[in-house]
Amino acid sequence: PSTVINQNETFANIIFKPSVVQQAKIAQNGVLGDFIIRYDVNREQSIGDIQVLNGYFVHYFAPKDLPPLPKNVVFVLDSSASMVGTKLRQTKDALFTILHDLRPQDRFSIIGFSNRIKVWKDHLISVTPDSIRDGKVYIHHMSPTGGTDINGALQRAIRLLNKYVAHNDIGDRSVSLIIFLTDGKPTVGETHTLKILNNTREAARGQVCIFTIGIGNDVDFRLLEKLSLENCGLTRRVHEEEDAGSQLIGFYDEIRTPLLSDIRIDYPPSSVVQATKTLFPNYFNGSEIIIAGKLVDRKLDHLHVEVTASNSKKFVILKTDVPVGPQKAGKDVTGSSRPEGDGEGDPNHIERLWSYLTTKQLLSSWLQSDDEPEKERLRQRAQDLALSYRFLTPFTSMKLRGPVPRKDGLEEAHGMSAAMGPEPVVQSVRGAGTQPGPLLEKPYQPRIKISKTSVDGDPHFVVDFPLSKLTVCFNIDGQPGDILRLVSDHMDSGVTVNGELIGAPAPPNGHKKQRTYFRTITILVNKPERSYLEITPSRVILDGGDRLVLPCNQSVVVGSRGLEVSVSANANVTVTIQGSIAFVILIHLYKKPAPFQRHHLGFYIANSEGLSSNCHGLLGQFLNQDARLTEDPAGPSQSPTHLLLLQAGEGPEAVLKVKGHQVPVVWKQRKIYNGEEQIDCWFARNNAAKLIDGEYKDYLASHPFDTGMTLGRGTSREL
Repeated sequence: PSTVINQNETFANIIFKPSVVQQAKIAQNGVLGDFIIRYDVNREQSIGDIQVLNGYFVHYFAPKDLPPLPKNVVFVLDSSASMVGTKLRQTKDALFTILHDLRPQDRFSIIGFSNRIKVWKDHLISVTPDSIRDGKVYIHHMSPTGGTDINGALQRAIRLLNKYVAHNDIGDRSVSLIIFLTDGKPTVGETHTLKILNNTREAARGQVCIFTIGIGNDVDFRLLEKLSLENCGLTRRVHEEEDAGSQLIGFYDEIRTPLLSDIRIDYPPSSVVQATKTLFPNYFNGSEIIIAGKLVDRKLDHLHVEVTASNSKKFVILKTDVPVGPQKAGKDVTGSSRPEGDGEGDPNHIERLWSYLTTKQLLSSWLQSDDEPEKERLRQRAQDLALSYRFLTPFTSMKLRGPVPRKDGLEEAHGMSAAMGPEPVVQSVRGAGTQPGPLLEKPYQPRIKISKTSVDGDPHFVVDFPLSKLTVCFNIDGQPGDILRLVSDHMDSGVTVNGELIGAPAPPNGHKKQRTYFRTITILVNKPERSYLEITPSRVILDGGDRLVLPCNQSVVVGSRGLEVSVSANANVTVTIQGSIAFVILIHLYKKPAPFQRHHLGFYIANSEGLSSNCHGLLGQFLNQDARLTEDPAGPSQSPTHLLLLQAGEGPEAVLKVKGHQVPVVWKQRKIYNGEEQIDCWFARNNAAKLIDGEYKDYLASHPFDTGMTLGRGTSREL
């Protein structure tokens, strides 16, 4: 239902636009996968389909019913130590399937490489049931060990192919391919990227096409990309957590059936300017060659086209004069019932296609170039073209904004972002008609110090009084299952924060019987609309009418009507409310937790400007207060009691005055932030007796989204 197709005999318009609700129905964490459009077109001419509109043309060349060219293919498989486990197993399974797909007229060999190059056969062999069986046995016995000699493996594979082609004189009647798979960087032999590229280019001489596949996050993908771009191939990246085997088979399916080689498409220079790429080393079944360009003269009656290529039987030459009259072009190209609103005000979609292909070509040239002035020139041209036609590239950025007085609801954003990758996408929870709140600086470091006013660990409460430069800390020894009210401002700002405790055994030789941690933080926002947030170490559930589940192992930002939630993968969650309230929840995960450790959360108040003076809760009651010491602890006496305190890690005693309470405190160092940092503070003993209003049980909530407050709207007791 989220896909809409409008089409007639000459035009198809496909829109895929699932709302957040539709995405949630398809998959709990949103849609993650490939959106595939399968289509074909009627082809009356073998030379292809040419369309012209307002001085621009596009040429689609996809011949069919041709006999496939024989393949000379060498499979080059990384068998270094880093391929151990699932990666190598999935790769082997995929290659077993691919070997069975080879045709009788194909020739093949297999190379495994680590710090040594291991060649199955020193020549290409015919495809027979016996050779396929032997090849599978060879792959099956590959074992991961050693380093990664990428240069040596490529040189050996190219030599195998060149030797076979030279001795059999079949260069124009077959296609030579290397399918190269690795998960790492060059560590053995030649390791300099430029030298590897130069060596490969000189050896291949344009006669061998290299198709590269990078597995995992440690692969030198830029090297693989250049190897393929410079040697008439393609490249793909396979992520470790994905099904590598099926992706390898899918990639091979794209190149399994070569139909033509050495394709050249010519147009008269007097008729055409600024045409995109016109030379293609190979054409594979199921693909399509597309060329776009500008006509010198819009009033041109005919466009002469000439195609030359080789196939398995002969040298092919196709010539024709294509009529480009404006009446025919307008009728055939635009279609009589073209959907409205898809042209961004520019009806010439052929011009837009020309700009897209040209931008793509410039980006490929930029990747291949090693000359800095040339790279800058290509970058500038690609950026200018992308901005003019509103394409998103590594050199441009897209900014989503709220409703503006325009029909399309989006403002154009010109600018640059680093080619390293985009910022997280800000997505509206309720669709295009809502405005995300102001963005905070996103905390993306795994462990960050945001504010001292917090509760973390077992749990340790810390309150900062910046005016008097005092820090006070206390413990609350609750029971597993208790829900503690941390911030209560329901009647004013409409914000309530509760935390649910989970229990664990105490560490050995400790004074406690058990430890407690926060396993769930719940936040209720009541203004301007009611929204619920439930945060655990594994996921964030946001329910504001539309239910959205965000996994904590992926970075994402979502926002709606003043509420924004930012997840930094396995590190923290930042919740911003109306731009004036911000909470940061740290995620504490253990790879191998001890019996007394649990995955848990820490809660930090980063910005409390929007909370009212009536705010209460175990932390909230201190936000608009100040504290002072009524007894100066300087120069402590060397009494036996004091010496015992120092031996226990405690310092001098004092009396703290806060909210009218007189609270005995002791100077202490506490470990917070998951035990990774220490903080000096004045510690209030006995479950913060005399420091907090009321007693511990007054802060117990009946359920995670309970907004009631036993002590009223921040009423304090004078003791």
